[in-house]
Amino acid sequence: MSGAKPDTGMLQAFLDAFNAHDVDAIMSFFADDCVMEMPRGPGPGGRRLVGKEQVREGIQSRLDGIPDIRYTDDRHWACGDRGVSEWTIRGTRRDGEPIEVRGCDLLELTGGKISRKDSFWKIVD
Repeated sequence: MSGAKPDTGMLQAFLDAFNAHDVDAIMSFFADDCVMEMPRGPGPGGRRLVGKEQVREGIQSRLDGIPDIRYTDDRHWACGDRGVSEWTIRGTRRDGEPIEVRGCDLLELTGGKISRKDSFWKIVD
């Protein structure tokens, strides 16, 4: 993860850390002053988490809420200091309900680390 620009290998490694449910590995990709914008929240931008502590709690909450979560069918793009990962989430919520949804992350990097992760999910009716 050296350098200031993302590449698709880095984006794949980031997704692999999510699939391994390894919060420490996931957090190693984030800058200290990172921001993560969740797909749901009190406003149109979703819930906004600021700093590594809040981001770590948000990631742990996602893994706890869907304990068998897997990101599959993924594709990645990188350009300049931006990256995009597209995926399908599959898993089972803690209440026993299955989940399968398409989504993407828009990523901004600073100094080779993720400074902003903005997640979008399709709404399933």
